This record gives sequence, C-alpha cells and structure tokens, in this order.
Amino acid sequence: MSREKPSGGPVTLTGDLDVALSPADAFALFTPRGEERWVAGWHPRFPVPVADDARPGTVFETMSEGETTTWIVLDREPGRRVSYARVTPGSRAGTVTVELSEREGGSSVRVTYALTALSPEGERELREFAAGYPEFLRSWEAAIAALG
Repeated sequence: MSREKPSGGPVTLTGDLDVALSPADAFALFTPRGEERWVAGWHPRFPVPVADDARPGTVFETMSEGETTTWIVLDREPGRRVSYARVTPGSRAGTVTVELSEREGGSSVRVTYALTALSPEGERELREFAAGYPEFLRSWEAAIAALG
C-alpha cells in the first residue's frame, strides 16, 4: 500500500498572549494537568503515574476530535519555559514551546508551534490550524482570564 506524501514543509507559528499572573504562577497553567483548568476537553492520560507532570521525559496522551496525540515533555525552566514534542500519528508532528516573561500586571506568554504534516490529511489540518492561530491564542487568553 503506498501513501501519498504531504507536499508542504514544516510550519512554525508564534504568537503572544497576556496573562494577569506572575510568570511563576502562570507557568502551572501550561503544564499537562494545569491546562485542565482552562482547556475544554483537555484530559491528559499518563501511561505511568507521575508526581511531576512537567518533568522532562514525562509522556502523556490527549484525545481531541477523534485523534490521539502523544506528548513528551522535552525541557522546562519553572516560571520561564516549557517545551513539548507532540505526535498525532498519520497527521502531524512537532514541538510546542511556551515562554513566559514578566510584564507590568502579569506575564507575557509566547507560544510557538513547529509542526510538520505527516500526510495529506495532516497537511489540511495544519493549514486550518495555521489560518486560525491568532484566534486560537485569543481563546487561550480569554479562557485563562475567565479563571478569575
């Protein structure tokens, strides 16, 4: 069985949002368990129990819109940065990095997705994700602000 390969190359998307928390407090919102507080439908599943869900090497899975994505924590600097590898089999693979810096009244958060399509379907998904990326980050900002 031959599979058609995607024609596009890697896509890097970077955007910023503001959070009314210090970087030390905001960091927890971008860990696997922390995102459960503000991302609808986000329920990370850990194949082995973990006490520290943001420890480099930690593996977890998420399910969204019928797709399972496997994540690995690559690196972290508490209060400053966390980076993940992610693979949605047969669709997309790459990294997600969240960087926090202090600003007056809270934190500036820079989110970078570097993704490659693994199939024509993944290429379509990636194009749609890229087109909606600014709104995607605005939804993050609104969901976090709604926490109070």
